[in-house]
Amino acid sequence: MKKYNVGIIGATGMVGQRFALLLSKHPWFDVKVVAASPRSAGKKLKDAIGSRWAMTEPMPESIADLTVMDATADVEKIAKEVDFVFCAVDMKKDEIRALEERYAKAECPVVSNNSAHRGTPDVPMVVPEINPEHIEIIKAQRKRLGTKRGFIAVKSNCSIQSYVPALHPLRKYGLKNVLACTYQAISGAGKTFETWPEMVDNLIPYIGGEEEKSENEPLKVWGKINGDVIENAQAPNITTQCLRVAVSDGHTAAVFVSFDNKPSKEEILEAWKNFSGVPQELKLPSAPERFLHYFEEDNRPQAKLDRMLEGGMAVSIGRLREDKQYDYKFVCLSHNTLRGAAGGAVLLAELLAAKGYFD
Repeated sequence: MKKYNVGIIGATGMVGQRFALLLSKHPWFDVKVVAASPRSAGKKLKDAIGSRWAMTEPMPESIADLTVMDATADVEKIAKEVDFVFCAVDMKKDEIRALEERYAKAECPVVSNNSAHRGTPDVPMVVPEINPEHIEIIKAQRKRLGTKRGFIAVKSNCSIQSYVPALHPLRKYGLKNVLACTYQAISGAGKTFETWPEMVDNLIPYIGGEEEKSENEPLKVWGKINGDVIENAQAPNITTQCLRVAVSDGHTAAVFVSFDNKPSKEEILEAWKNFSGVPQELKLPSAPERFLHYFEEDNRPQAKLDRMLEGGMAVSIGRLREDKQYDYKFVCLSHNTLRGAAGGAVLLAELLAAKGYFD
C-alpha cells in the first residue's frame, strides 16, 4: 500500500489528540497538516494544546512541532497539501456540514468523526465490519457535489459501537425489538476527571442528542443503497437510555433483544465466535484479529480490564442469558475514543484506501 499524506482537522480536541497518537506510527498514513480554530492557528501544535493534552501517552514528536493551520480559512491550502483529511471539529452542526462540503468540493476527501452528515442520504456511515458496501454510494455523492476525488464518509456514533456489532450477526434470526441502556465514559464528552471533577462519584442520566442517535443510526448502518441514496432499515424497533458515568474510557451497554425466530443460546455464541468482516479479510492495519470476544465470567466485561482489548478495536460481550420480557439480554463494551471514534475513523480510512477511493 502506498503512503498517503493526511490532515487532522480539529487536532487540538480530545478526538484530534487520539488521531495524532494513532497516526504517528501508521504504516499507510503520514500526518502533514494539523488544523484547528483561528485562536490556535499559527502556533505549534504542542503550544496550542499545552496543558490540555488528555492522552496518557506523550504527544508524538513528529506531530508536536507542526504549525496549526486555520481549519476554516485555509481549506484550499490544506486540500493541496494532503490526500485526505480526518475531521473532528467542535462546531455547530450546520457549520460542520458546510465545512466538510467545502473540503470535499476542494477535491479533498473527508473521513469524519462528526455527526453532522450522518443523516445525509448519500453520505456513507460505516462500521467497516458491518456495512462496508455502503462506500459505493460515494459515486452518487460525487455526482451531487460535482467532484472527481472529493467526498465525505463518516463513522457512526460511539455509543452504537458497543451493541450494534453484537446484534449484527444475529440479524438472520429476525431482530424484532431492542432495548439498549448505555453507560458512557466521560471522554465521550471530551473530558477527563481533572477537567470535570463534578463527575467523580457521579452519574448523569442524560446526554443531549445521544438517545436519538443511538435509536436511529443503527437503522442507517443496516440500510441498503437504493439508487442515489441509502434507505434506512425498517427493523428492529430500538429504544435506548444513555447515561454518563464516572468512567474515563469505555462505553458499556446493557442490551435486551427479542427475535422473530428465537435462536438458542448456543447458536448466538456460535454466531459471535465465527463473525468476521472485510477488515479481517483484507488484514487492514487497525482491524482487530477478532472483532467480537465473549467472556464466560459473570463479572465481565469491565471497562478497566477490557476496553483495550486488541488495541481498543475489539468489542467485548458477556452475561448472555434468557430474559422474562425479551428473549435474551447481555452486556457489551467498546472503547469509545478508539473503536468508537478516532480508531473507527482510521479503520474506515484504511478500507477506503484499500478500495482505491483516495487515488
